[in-house]
Amino acid sequence: MNISAAIATLGGLGRIKPAPGTLASLVSAVAAFGVAVLGGRFLVLFAGILAMAVGGWAAEHYAREHGREDPSECVIDEVAGQFIACAFAPRTVLGFALAFLLFRVFDILKPWPIRETERLPGGLGIVADDVVAGVFAGLVMLLLAWLHLLSP
Repeated sequence: MNISAAIATLGGLGRIKPAPGTLASLVSAVAAFGVAVLGGRFLVLFAGILAMAVGGWAAEHYAREHGREDPSECVIDEVAGQFIACAFAPRTVLGFALAFLLFRVFDILKPWPIRETERLPGGLGIVADDVVAGVFAGLVMLLLAWLHLLSP
């Protein structure tokens, strides 16, 4: 396994069926919680941005090598989106569980403009929809906190 395949599939995790995206999101939410405990929400956001940048490169190479636009086993995009969603979550298990659920809902349903971002070329298109889904999930978390329905 080359480096782009290892990154794109999260060390092969993306090849586990069924629901490799959900599995990668769950693993990412748990990892994000650990990062948040150690370094706070800005470190979680930084890790999400780093996953987006490196993941876009790896996803593009992986997709090109396999001759598919967005291979389902390519799950580094879930890592980026989930980390971004978790950056807005309260540092509680419930907060991160809610970030996980909201991210998965937005990632699966892909409301506008999330679906539109999939049309971007190459690795950017692979990761963009998940990043925007993560931002949407984060905005819902902020709204819930603003309405005092969720502690910040």
